[in-house]
Amino acid sequence: MKALFVASECVPFVKTGGLADVVGALPGALAAQGIDVRVLLPAYPAVRAALPKSAKTVVLGKLLEGKQSGKRPQLIAAKAAGLDVLALDIPQLFDRPGNPYLGPDGRDWPDNHLRYGALSRAAARIALEGVGGWRPDIVHSHDWQGGLVPAYLKLGSAKERAAAPPTLITIHNIAFQGLFPADTLEVLGLPESGFTPTGLEYFGKLGFLKAGLAYAERITTVSPTYARELASPEFGMGLEGLIAHRRADLNGILNGIDLDVWNPESDSQITANYAVTRLAGKAKNRRALAEHFRLDGNDDAPLFCVISRLTRQKGLDLLLEALPRLLARGAGLAVLGSGDADLEAAFAAAARDNPGRVGVVIGYDEPLSHLLQAGADSILVPSRFEPCGLTQLYGLRYGTLPLVARTGGLADTVIDANEAALQAGVATGFQFAPVAAAALADAIDRACDAYADRKLWTGMMRRAMRHPVGWETSADAYAKIYGELAEDAARRKGA
Repeated sequence: MKALFVASECVPFVKTGGLADVVGALPGALAAQGIDVRVLLPAYPAVRAALPKSAKTVVLGKLLEGKQSGKRPQLIAAKAAGLDVLALDIPQLFDRPGNPYLGPDGRDWPDNHLRYGALSRAAARIALEGVGGWRPDIVHSHDWQGGLVPAYLKLGSAKERAAAPPTLITIHNIAFQGLFPADTLEVLGLPESGFTPTGLEYFGKLGFLKAGLAYAERITTVSPTYARELASPEFGMGLEGLIAHRRADLNGILNGIDLDVWNPESDSQITANYAVTRLAGKAKNRRALAEHFRLDGNDDAPLFCVISRLTRQKGLDLLLEALPRLLARGAGLAVLGSGDADLEAAFAAAARDNPGRVGVVIGYDEPLSHLLQAGADSILVPSRFEPCGLTQLYGLRYGTLPLVARTGGLADTVIDANEAALQAGVATGFQFAPVAAAALADAIDRACDAYADRKLWTGMMRRAMRHPVGWETSADAYAKIYGELAEDAARRKGA
């Protein structure tokens, strides 16, 4: 079976969040199921730089309506970083440094509708015509940037609709929907007949994600709990009605992580390697982490870490409120992240006000994120909502016990150290609810109490490190859905 991934980012080429990790790791897991995946990406500068100069190119026809200046669109087909990549090369749209979605002023590029509309239309063309003799049996779009693919295929001519392969869209975060003025329909080549509440229209605007949810045969999201949450007004972001309507077509499938990249036994980006049966190296990483963040490294209390966007969605304002309790327990805090200016300033101030106890690095540093996972005792993920989350999975893998809000994938992946779980010997971390500062502070207290019992803490570390966090089970689930889609398509064509 052949599957086309359509995505706006992918590790190791370009990353702003967990979407990139998923798109980079899942194809390899699906290959073990006999599924040939090719990943369609924009040819950002970082993507082009990673492709071999000998890569084959295919010139495409026009993807956008009206007069368009610049180079004609083309596809660059190559193998890079173990992935089969199809890079959509339109320099006037994608040859821009830095964040793929934001301009130098920190605002969305004003032509994002053209950029990701072209990506979706290129995917639809590949779905119908193939490229280089390869044509997908399934098209798998990721988030709003690929949301128009099902719409292009379902709103095309009768001949195109009959030839189109089935489509699947994965919601990685419903908070980002790709909303644009209704008058962009024309340049994107979408018919006005599709601009209805049951189709492309979202409160008077064109919704890229809405289009995907309306027209794809199947929908997935990245955890079972998040799938249930999306049908509620609290989490559905205005799309809860459509989600509820399509509940029968929705599956929540947990993300996994790349077990080769995230492996404390072989990780070259940490100070000392260690394993579940030999934990001594973790203490060396703790000392290195404390030195890097200029922390006292008090061995009598846990060293907590945060690796996150600094936003209210991630609950980092709640951590600032709970910080006095953490410090009162003698614990330390190391923070790596960037985001809202006021939160960046507040964490920087906390570091200045608490030297040796709080350390902060504003920005993102991949090697440092590995050292944080290896050196910290616990990773804090106090998100108000979290579709799946990956940092808590890395924490489990590295024996860095997650302390998480009871929401989305966090609830699905961390077993709370309540009395019953401790008695049964199954706890792997700490959960708190409601998502409020007082509940977070209480969970920090529980973690500090558990840390004081070294035998208990070590047992939880070993249990966390043995917890399955790879892609095998989830790849099975995706392969099953692909198979069902292919069977349904074959039945329709044979009818």
